[in-house]
This record gives sequence, structure tokens and C-alpha cells, in this order.
Amino acid sequence: MTRRFLPHVLLVALVADYGQAAAPIDCPIRLTDVTARTKIAFRHSDGGSGQRYIVESVVGGLASFDYDGDGLVDIYFLGGALLKGTQAAVSPRNALYRNHGDWTFTDVTEQAGVGDLGYGMGVVAADYDNDGFPDLYISNFGPNVLYHNNGDGTFSNVTGAAGVARGDKVGAGPCFLDIDGDGNLDLYAANYVDFHYDNHIVRMIGPHQFHPGPGDYRPVPDNLFRNNGDGTFTDVSGPSGIAAVAGPGMGVISFDCDDDGDADIFVCNDQAANFLFVNDGHGRFVERAVQSGLAYDVHGKANGSMGVDCGDYDNDGRLDLFMTDYQQEMPVLYRNVGQGVFEDVTAASGAGRSAFPHVKWGTGFVDFDDDGNRDLFIACGHFMDNIQYIDDRTAVKVRNILLRNTGRGKFVDVSDRCGDGLAVVESSRGAAFDDLDNDGRVDVVVLNVNAPPTIMRNETQTDSHWIQLRLVGVRSSREGVGARVQVVTGDRVQVAEVHSGRGYQSHFGTRLHFGLGRHARIDRFVVRWLGGRVEEFAGVAADQGVVLMEGTGIAAK
Repeated sequence: MTRRFLPHVLLVALVADYGQAAAPIDCPIRLTDVTARTKIAFRHSDGGSGQRYIVESVVGGLASFDYDGDGLVDIYFLGGALLKGTQAAVSPRNALYRNHGDWTFTDVTEQAGVGDLGYGMGVVAADYDNDGFPDLYISNFGPNVLYHNNGDGTFSNVTGAAGVARGDKVGAGPCFLDIDGDGNLDLYAANYVDFHYDNHIVRMIGPHQFHPGPGDYRPVPDNLFRNNGDGTFTDVSGPSGIAAVAGPGMGVISFDCDDDGDADIFVCNDQAANFLFVNDGHGRFVERAVQSGLAYDVHGKANGSMGVDCGDYDNDGRLDLFMTDYQQEMPVLYRNVGQGVFEDVTAASGAGRSAFPHVKWGTGFVDFDDDGNRDLFIACGHFMDNIQYIDDRTAVKVRNILLRNTGRGKFVDVSDRCGDGLAVVESSRGAAFDDLDNDGRVDVVVLNVNAPPTIMRNETQTDSHWIQLRLVGVRSSREGVGARVQVVTGDRVQVAEVHSGRGYQSHFGTRLHFGLGRHARIDRFVVRWLGGRVEEFAGVAADQGVVLMEGTGIAAK
């Protein structure tokens, strides 16, 4: 089995089924390309030598997180090691860049000790040992790596002692979550397919060689590691129910799909039905994607699912999912209708018809203009450098896409009128979204394959207000992973969760951002900590960062 390519006549029919493109509208969002200004010198490499191994086609993620606790969000990029047959003077490596707050960054990889030379696929950051400093877990083609944050600007490789290497597999999206509500973060590590150099498939279409697809290899069950609370983990993939099924996993997110107070897991599978692992509250899972409506799209089709994010796009108090996928497939907006059931509303919402021709990867629900409605960003790009021989409607390098949420359950493509950040033409993969300069506007970092990244500053000018929240757990995990927050302003209630691992095999957004529109003050915050404890915090003035500490009821600066 190889990748499927639809004929032109079917492409026209499918696009027509999703309605006509909306007329252009004014857009206040401005995303400016400031890559050169940042002094970030990282350049990604897929490590390829022309053999077109399948792993080259599914790189790679990045993480935005505050590694040193100075209040500024730093950036960790994944690189691809040299694959068999590749010759180069220097091997690619991962890179950590420290944020100075003035749109300049310094490469601190060596000092921090996080320059892993593995073939990086996915990454997640979280404070797994509740010591106040976020740690890093890297998913590789080959053994995975866990870096423990020492709290002094350095990390230690504790993979062996922790027991989370998970063998010589092709890794995918990881996430930290608390599967049993004990306050210790457990670890989910998705796996892709059973590939190694000895079973490499040479895929020819006419005289041209292309990458093989996931259907050419057996899928591999994912791994789940329970945190023992002493710095070690136990592989519970079997007894937890996770290993009962296998799929070609890619992006992953843990969220409470059925609003019962525990952490469930959604897994994108490439050209196979997606997985939704529903938690019984004690760390035992049952796969229920078909019953929930998340296995397939509205046509009953298994997509080449890539990345996923979670957010309440219509402000009805329920968390929805947006999923990216392969070329000639619509990205899918799954609306949460309650009780763990979702419906594909892509056509009705207009979410992504312009993305149909392209391969879609990183994504995020982000309120870029602080109007209280979450917009959508989609990173696009192909991995086949000769795709033009079989499909001239897309290309290796294409523009990324921004969909503005109109607030009426609809999205409009504003990519061509929201600043020069969206004019960059590269082959993008992972994307991360955080406020890099603490000005109340969420910025964008995109990893581009075999190229430098794209850094976009959000320079949107509006009268809208905002609030940013950092949760500190006491009985819950230190960063409040899995906690659900309500922000109440007048008659509007916005909802978000703290996630560790999301998008395309990436991590971002530990600090929650809410656009407030014209509201200059928050009436109150309501937090449901993982494990069931519900706590109300008094309101504060808008346009600031606030800490909500479990058990205090006090919103502190």
C-alpha cells in the first residue's frame, strides 16, 4: 500500500462539497517574520541521503517552555541524525535557545546538556517529579531520551534510570498526563511503524522513487509508563489497555473528552482509524474512537492524520478537536456535542478548505487578536521533493495557513492579509504558540524541514484585553497538567485545559492565554484540578499574568 492520490475531477467534487470560498474580509491579525532578528542559527536536517526512508517523511516537533524559570518562554528544536548512507562533516543535533525577552535568543544547548544526537521525532516538556522545573522527553527513531531539569540551567540524561527508553522503535508524539489522579505525571509515548533499515521499501511510481507509506509496514502499539513517584517509571502498556491495539501513531493529546474529571488520550493514526483511549479514572483505558465519532471523518474515511489540538472554538464550554492530515484530505474540526461524542463540522465551519491540496502538520487553537474566539493555525508542506511528477496541485514548500474565527461558528482564511509571517514559503512541520515577549499576544514558532525555523511576532493592534494563567498544583501535579479552567467575564465563560504535548509531536501553551475582548476585568476563575477538586478564585484586572495556586483561592501576580 502506498499514499493515495486523487484525480483532478474528484478534487473538484470534494472542494465543492465543502462550499465556496468566503469573500475577503478585513483582518486585524498581524504576524511579522522576525526570524533574522532573533539570532537563532538552528537549521533542521532530516538526515537523508536520497534513500527516502519512511522516517524522513514524519519529522519533526519542537517545544516552547520556560526551562529556567525566568518568566520567558524558551525554544527547543529537534534535529534529525544522519541516516544510513548519509555523509556529513557534522551530525545534526537538537538545540535549546534561551529567550532574553527582547526578541534575541542564545544557543545554550551545550551548557544545558540537551544536545541529543538521536533522530528527533517528537518532544514534550513537563515537571514529572514536581520539583518546580520542567523536564524534557524526546521521542526518536531509536531509543527515546528523558532529560531531568536540575534547576540550575542544566539537564541530566536519566533515561536509563527512569526506564523510559522504550526500545529501538520509530517514535511519534509523546505527552505527559496523570492517569490516576495521584499528582505524579505519567508518560505516553506513541510509536509509528515497524521500520528498520533492513526492511526499507523502495517505492517507485514510473521512473521516480518516492517515500513508502505507513501501510507498507506493520503498526506498533504505543507505550504508557506509570510514574512511580521516585524518579522511575513502570511500563504499563499491557495492563492499562493501551497495547491492546496498534496504529501508526503521530500527534497525541491528552484531554478530558467526556468531562468526567480524568485524563483521556487521543492519538492521530496515519492512514488508519484514530484512537481515543477513555480512562476509567484509575489508569485503565478502553479504545472508543468509533463510538465517540473521532475515528474517521464525516465520510467514514480514515485520514492520514498528523497533528491535533484541543480548544473550545465556539465557547459552549466543551473542548473540541482540530486535526490535520494528508494532501487531498480536509483537515477535520470535531465539535464536542457532550457526553464524549463528537461530530465532524468541517464543512459547516469552513475550517480549512484552502488547506485541502496540501499536507498539514502542526496546528493550534490560538486567539491571535484577543477577541475571545480561538483562531486556527496550520503548518503545511510536503516531504516528497518530486511530488510534482504525480500531483501538481501542491509542492514541497508552500505557505502556512491562518484561519480567523469569526465568532459565529465559522472560520475564514486570512493567510494573505495578516502579515509577512504567513508569506514564508517552506516545508513546515511542528508549530508552537506562546507569548515570547510577554506583551499579551501569542507568537508563533515553526520548525521547517531542512531549513531554518520561522519565528513570527504577533503585532496585532486592537483594543481587546487578555489574561495569562500559570497554574501551580499542590496535591495535583506541579504545573496543573490536566486541570480545566473557566474564565468568567460577564455572560461569557471560556474554558481551557493545561496540556503537556499537543500539535504535531510538539509542546506549547503550558501558560494558558485567554483573549477577553472588551472586558477589562475578570469576574472569577474556576479551576477543576485533576482528581476532582474544584476551586474558585476571585477576579482580577485584565492585561496581566496571574498565578493560580491550588488550595489558596488567591489569584496572585
